[in-house]
Amino acid sequence: MTKTISNTGKLSWGQKLAYSSGSLTNNLLPAALGVFMFFLVTGFGMDPFLAGLLGGIPRFFDALTDPIMGYITDNSRTGWGRRRPYIFVGAIVTGILFILLWQMSPENGQTFNFWYFLVMSLLYITGNTIFSTPFIGLGYEMSDDYNERTRLMGITNTIGQIAWMIVPWFWALISNPDYIFATQVEGVRKLSIVVAALCIITGIMPAIFCKEPPLPDDGKERPGITMAGMWSVVKDVFKNLGEVFTNRPFLRLCVATFLVYNGFQMVASFANYIIVYYMFNGDYSLANNWLTWEWVPTLFRSASAWFATVQAIITAFMVIPVVTWMAGKWGKKQAFVISTVISIVGYVMKWWGFSPENPWLMFLPLPLMSFGMGGLFTLMMSMTADVCDLDELKNGLPRKESQFGAVYWWMVKMGQSLALVLGGAILKWVAFDQNAAIQTPETLTQLRLADIIVPAGSAFIAIFVMLGYNLTEGKMKEIKAQLEEKRKQY
Repeated sequence: MTKTISNTGKLSWGQKLAYSSGSLTNNLLPAALGVFMFFLVTGFGMDPFLAGLLGGIPRFFDALTDPIMGYITDNSRTGWGRRRPYIFVGAIVTGILFILLWQMSPENGQTFNFWYFLVMSLLYITGNTIFSTPFIGLGYEMSDDYNERTRLMGITNTIGQIAWMIVPWFWALISNPDYIFATQVEGVRKLSIVVAALCIITGIMPAIFCKEPPLPDDGKERPGITMAGMWSVVKDVFKNLGEVFTNRPFLRLCVATFLVYNGFQMVASFANYIIVYYMFNGDYSLANNWLTWEWVPTLFRSASAWFATVQAIITAFMVIPVVTWMAGKWGKKQAFVISTVISIVGYVMKWWGFSPENPWLMFLPLPLMSFGMGGLFTLMMSMTADVCDLDELKNGLPRKESQFGAVYWWMVKMGQSLALVLGGAILKWVAFDQNAAIQTPETLTQLRLADIIVPAGSAFIAIFVMLGYNLTEGKMKEIKAQLEEKRKQY
């Protein structure tokens, strides 16, 4: 029996890098899935409405599996720990299922492909849940040091940004038959194998090399998870979820994330439309061959792809280190407020940055805009780890890192689905015509205003939500001391 809370020492670089490698899997799979879904319509011939269903239905299934997996991993006791076995198996299963998901043929017919893709999506989501839920929980518990948690999440978020540097170029690789793949279908099939292999390799790293901290124990006997006791498990899941949803600091984190992340996601695709239709007057050829330098391969001349890639590079190597430093200097809440204010300034600067006269100016707002996403997940994941300490103080053991993580990321996923719907509604409201090569000046003006007002406005509201967050470094030291005293009584 141990009385420690978790790993009280600072983490080695090896431990941080081993854990962070799993973040590449956690980011690359959904990022690649988002690109590949486009070719479900253009390559495999799926009806757009059915393709939309295939994108949305698994989200609702995800809402059921995440909290259940969170409960399972939080309450598991194995010789290899309560996280690592699931991470190892989940990474392999997820990679294999991602490959199988895309091994369809247009000749099979739309009905067959719809049901094949739906069933495989549900299996893939299950495999991904087995990996991602305990992976997130492991990150929350690897250190109980207030600032070390932020440093860990900063490195994790940096490695995760590599996915967003790579993925923008998938579209060009798959869509152009002059590059590697003869058809879009061949491109999706073969590239899915490459993506899955990379994700399996990086996904198993945390399971092999990360150390799980010793489990705190209150001496109480707890029944295992069995089929005969499933009703008790179900009741326990809902009891724990009730405790999660009544944790006020955690709710502030969820609401603020929903506002910042989904305000950004709602207009995320607008940059592509503005680049093509405003900066290049509807000429895709010009937009895709913007860099005219002869030494640059044709594949790497796309203005839209460079915009997304440069943003990911700035986020990874400039913004995240600065945000991590700010959190250590002034506290996590203050770092969030400062980062969000900076991002709002960046959003406003897009009005001048997207310039038909000088396309290079589109990179001008990126260092400021990137503080929004770069600061958000670095800080929010660190603060969720703090929330888990508060929950243990209030509600006792077992700790619920994975259940907090499951609820947090389920909220992100569901919000993203809503953001996609609302983003489409905004395009319709501004009278964007996808069949017209040239949009009206009124449409372009309204589109550019929405691209600024939506993310800036939601981020501004998120600042006020977080003003009441009270888990400061001093407060967390008090909670840690109280937990240590509480354990002495076990």
